[in-house]
Amino acid sequence: MATLGKDALLAMIRDGKAMTLKQELRLTALLSIPAILAQLTSILMQYIDASMVGRLGADDSASIGLVSTTIWLFAGVCNAATTGFSVQVAHLIGAGRPAEARSVLRQSMITILIFGLAVGLAGCLISPFLPTWLKGNDHITGKASTYFLIFSLAMPFLTLDFLASGMLRSSGNIKVPSMLNVMMGVLDVIFNFFLIFPAHNLQVMGIDFTLPGANLGVTGAALGTFLAEMITCFSMVYYMCFKSKELRLNHEHGSFKPRRQCLRKAFKISLPMGLQHIVMCSAQITITAIVAPLGSIALAANTFAITAESLCYMPGYGIADAATTLVGQSIGAARRDLTRRFANITVVMGMTVMGLMGVLMWIGAPVMMSIMSPVPGIIEQGTAALRIEAWAEPMFAAAIVSYGIFVGAGDTLIPCAMNVVSMWGVRISLSALFVLHYHMGLTGVWTAMCIELIFRGSIYLWRLKSGRWIKIKHKA
Repeated sequence: MATLGKDALLAMIRDGKAMTLKQELRLTALLSIPAILAQLTSILMQYIDASMVGRLGADDSASIGLVSTTIWLFAGVCNAATTGFSVQVAHLIGAGRPAEARSVLRQSMITILIFGLAVGLAGCLISPFLPTWLKGNDHITGKASTYFLIFSLAMPFLTLDFLASGMLRSSGNIKVPSMLNVMMGVLDVIFNFFLIFPAHNLQVMGIDFTLPGANLGVTGAALGTFLAEMITCFSMVYYMCFKSKELRLNHEHGSFKPRRQCLRKAFKISLPMGLQHIVMCSAQITITAIVAPLGSIALAANTFAITAESLCYMPGYGIADAATTLVGQSIGAARRDLTRRFANITVVMGMTVMGLMGVLMWIGAPVMMSIMSPVPGIIEQGTAALRIEAWAEPMFAAAIVSYGIFVGAGDTLIPCAMNVVSMWGVRISLSALFVLHYHMGLTGVWTAMCIELIFRGSIYLWRLKSGRWIKIKHKA
């Protein structure tokens, strides 16, 4: 019997056909592997990006690290807003109602564009004051402010990219958004090469020539990211609207005017996620404020260690993307049995992959840090942080993939509350205790993070086992 491809296996979910364990594993792999490879490639690009900035010195690295948690806050809120629409699309496609899915897509585009513009404007307004609020020293506040301003100007493009990427994944197309996000990372590195540094004098085969360079430093890094995000946004939206088999809009007419019912459903899904991101990133900002007084070396080490650790946890996010698609379409098709099986398969896969990555991170921590900075103090503190965090990777995977499962089911309120309690009740409390009372420095912050991630993974597995997140409706 011929081996079925991704589209045929997804059709089996929608058509209510029985699937063997081998078919379930194959479909999970077909959706997960492109996303994992894309995440890994993207992280390698971020490594190169971070190492470019790291060559500018500790202060320049610290200026970006100072506002990075606020950038996560803004990006996370925008991503949450798009999820409310993409989950609806996954359920409608799973229920065999593609025309209604495209209707939701049209309504979402106007709504999300307005939302992205509003968030970007808010970022521009606070950019002059943000570094001072975060207790940055005078050496880094000016550059940090400029970096955040340019990021804020890119928010409309980034938000539309989130929307198009989420819609394509919900339709079962993991490959294209993964490839385009890899392209964004490559473009970011290329633009940074020409914008961060001065002109490069090279000699190839005895011929001397000069590559241009703008020598803009931190500002150049921000502009490189802006250009990469803008190009990727246009590419992603074009593919979604004109090339996607399930979502393309060029062969039918429909209204782009947002309707109350669609907005209400999106609001119900997105609001808990948005509030969670605000509270969670507020916690990250609080941690940045705890780390900042430790000095530029500690702040830069913290920032680079977070980038280095992402090599471990980004595969988990790739599997979580696949879990959201599989569970979302299974829920839409009213397949409770299949929903549970895909949930179990993806969680086990995530914990296995990230557990192995944690071992590699513990072994290779010194090399990972030295790639991003030549400063001995940054390498030493970052290595210690990574080796602490390596112990939490399997349970971190449980939290990441379980959250993707719950999002696919449209169950966001309770998981978001669990995240908030875990972050503020465990990580922030322990970070403040370890740093301010026991004077453990950056090691204390990362020890608190390790303990919190193990706790968060445990409570997520408990909810996953309970089955209360499965909200099956009769297929229309």
